[in-house]
Formats: sequence, C-alpha cells, structure tokens
Amino acid sequence: MKTIKDIDVKNKTVLLRADYNVPLKDGKVENDLRIRAGLPTINYLLEHGAKRIYLISHLGRPEGKENLNFSLSPIVNTLKKLLPNQEIGFYPLPVDSEPIKNIPEKVKIVLLENLRFNPGEEENSQDFIGNIVKATKSDLYVQDGFAVVHRAHASTDAIKEFLPVYAGLLVEKEIINLGKVIKDPEKPVLVIIGGAKVEDKEPLIEKFLKIADNIVVGGKISADGYKPKNEKIYVAEDFDENSKGEKLDIGPLSTGKITELIANSKTIIWNGLLGYAEDPTYATSSTIVAEKLGEKSDATTVICGGDTTGFVENLMKEHKNLNYSLISTGGGASLEFLIGKKLPGLEAIKD
Repeated sequence: MKTIKDIDVKNKTVLLRADYNVPLKDGKVENDLRIRAGLPTINYLLEHGAKRIYLISHLGRPEGKENLNFSLSPIVNTLKKLLPNQEIGFYPLPVDSEPIKNIPEKVKIVLLENLRFNPGEEENSQDFIGNIVKATKSDLYVQDGFAVVHRAHASTDAIKEFLPVYAGLLVEKEIINLGKVIKDPEKPVLVIIGGAKVEDKEPLIEKFLKIADNIVVGGKISADGYKPKNEKIYVAEDFDENSKGEKLDIGPLSTGKITELIANSKTIIWNGLLGYAEDPTYATSSTIVAEKLGEKSDATTVICGGDTTGFVENLMKEHKNLNYSLISTGGGASLEFLIGKKLPGLEAIKD
C-alpha cells in the first residue's frame, strides 16, 4: 500500500480526506477523539513541507442538501485548539472548477464544508470530486478517513480518476493493527461479540472460528437465546433484568468468565456492547470488560464498532489510565475489513 511516507510532499498541495463525523452538542464538538486521531497525518505533511492542506470530510446525513445542523464549522474551533500554531481557513464546497480565491498565503490548512451537502459525494460523482480537485489545485490525495473506506463515494472511489491516492497515517495504523489480528495474532486469541443483530455478527463469528481460541457472545444476541455452533463459543448464561423481566445486561457469572478469558489471552478483539449500556444501570458488564482490556498491557487489544468505540471513548474521559492497542475509527469499515470484504477506499490506494 502506498502511504504518505513513500512520497515527497514538499511544496505540494494536498487534498486530505479526514473523518470529522463527530458528535456535536450545542454547536460544539462533544468528543474530539476522531479529530485528534487524524493529527499525526496533518503534522507529518506540514513537517515535510506541504504547501497547503485542504481537508474534506462529511458529518451526519444531510441527504445532499445544505443543512447548518450538519455544518463542519464547529470542527474549525477544535482544530484551532489542537493546532495552535496554524491558521485554519473554512470555505464552502466549490460549485465549479474555478480555483478557490481569497485564501491568505499564511493559511496552510483549509477545511471545506460538509461533502454530503452535495449529492455528488454519495453518488460517487466524478464531476463533483473533479471540481474539488481543480478548485483546490491539488497535486495528490491522502485517504485518512478509515470510517468511510467501505463506501463507494466520490471521496473514496471516484477520486482515483483524478489524483494519485496515498494512505494517511491513521488509515495505515488501522490496517496494520486489524490486519495483524487476522493474519498473525499472538495466541491465545479471544473475540468478544455483543450487540443486538445476530445477522450482523454471524460473518465475524464465522471468520474467527478459524482464528480464535475463544469466542464470547453477549448482548441482546445472547439474551435472545443464541445457540453456539462450536465448542469455542461461550454464550452468556445469566442476565440482569428490569422489572418487566427484560434481559438488559449479562450477569456476574458470565462477566466473571469473560474477565478470566481476558486475563489468559494475548490478542483480544471486542465488537458490540454486552448490555443496554445507554442506561448506566445496565452498563456494568461493558464497563468491567472495557476496564480489564484497558488495563491489560501484555496483549493486543482492539476495540471496533461504532457503539463500542463510543462507549470506550467516553469511559476514557473518566479513567485516564486506560490504554488500548487500537480503538478503531472504522465502525462498519472495520467489520468489513475483518471479514475480508474488498473496500473501495482501500482498493483506490493499492500499489
């Protein structure tokens, strides 16, 4: 795979696909982990003499229309705090191929408005992304939005028709860590599966039956009576219930067995919350597992899936000592990568 470390970026204008699809509250960024995760790529490009970096991203689902509720403007303030020595510009998406004007020369970083304000992004339109390339006068493209590489969108797929595409440092980190747990994991390997939809998790379970030493199934999947197909699979056997008898978290017996498996494993992948963690009353097992993984320094620990990574990120705000090998920014992309699907955004980078 071609990465930014394989090229000379000095005096080059770089179009950089970032992942700024972050939670907002009262017009401010509520959790900046994804923004911070992309900083190494930005800093690398600046340190190696890039002339200017144009950042592009999406936020939410504005359905191809301009909607200020999904504006990337709050991202600018966060970038200014994280990059205090840089001037940050913010400009609308170009409507044609005319070069963007009136950008002061001292501004090295320019964020463009939400890609999904134009239907061309999700339609994988060559005209749309071609206009951006021409308006920014970009010399090369850096794909650092791992969360979208499984989508055949203009900023992941059609872009390859206009510029050479290179992986950013975040995408490289994701691929190295996720690839390692598939191809060369240190044994024993433990996979912890939660969530609600068994049809979403069956491919992951099937994939890791050949790789893992143990697979744990919790969450609503286990509460609904999931039947294991292999002796490697342990399904939660006790539950915490509400007054209606609904099983909303796995119980202490099952949680204890999982923590014992964690203690004896060297590679651990966790996807899917183990209970209805939106209610703190039923977040006990997920919290215990997150803490045990975050305190385990002698193993490769990979957290993936949007709900799971969000839960862990919030927990890390309160518990600064927690550390993981990878908190994947990928969501659906990480799952598709793990089960072996071809991802358009990575295919575009292939050397």
